[in-house]
Amino acid sequence: MEKTVLINCSPKKKLSASGFIMRCAGLMIRGRKEYLHLRTPADRQGILQALADAGKVVFAVPLYVDGVPSHVLPFLKEMESFCKENGLRLKVYVIANNGFIEGRQNEPLMQVMEHFCGRAGLEWCGGIGIGGGVMLNVERIMIPVMFFLMILNILLGALNGEDVLEPVRSFGTTIGTFLLLCCGIIAFTVRLAAHISKGTDAGKRYTRIMLPSFIFILFADIFFTVISVFQGGIFRGWFARFKPDAGCSIITVKDH
Repeated sequence: MEKTVLINCSPKKKLSASGFIMRCAGLMIRGRKEYLHLRTPADRQGILQALADAGKVVFAVPLYVDGVPSHVLPFLKEMESFCKENGLRLKVYVIANNGFIEGRQNEPLMQVMEHFCGRAGLEWCGGIGIGGGVMLNVERIMIPVMFFLMILNILLGALNGEDVLEPVRSFGTTIGTFLLLCCGIIAFTVRLAAHISKGTDAGKRYTRIMLPSFIFILFADIFFTVISVFQGGIFRGWFARFKPDAGCSIITVKDH
């Protein structure tokens, strides 16, 4: 059976939504699989070597400034040359996610990847675009915390003679809510994994966190404000290790 190479293209070292979704999809993909992370130029050669005996490749890519992250573009250029030189005809799938609420915001990224396939002589097989990827990170962090609290409440309840099933019911409600919010993402990820396993064209599908936009925007604003404070975002000029040259501007982009 053909090997599938799954590439996490997030520049984050850990806890990236792209890597999380990719791993979930990988659990349902049949056959040989190899998971790789593209963060720095040093990662490129190892990925190209892994592609040499693969039949399918899955890119998990966060949306940056309505497109592909800048560190991914040089790799795509190298991959194009590598595939042409070695006569590779890989089937390419993409899992795109962004911090906006609408999954269709990923369409420009999808078009970039489709045109890349055309230039490199590869088979474009589509993928999924996910909106609200930041919520997945929040929820996957909260679930272990809630599980720990459930165990703690069960132990305390047993010592005090209280109902030990109440914490279990509360945790079950949390899991049910999580699954409801992510039902579209789960369904389309399962569908994509089935197409990857069979090596068939998945087309382009878009989905999102099933949360009203005004609620999502409120929570996203709070989340990014807290992250910005802890990372020195508000006082970035004061805490910066290196000062920018005069006349230069700094553009910061949120990771997903």
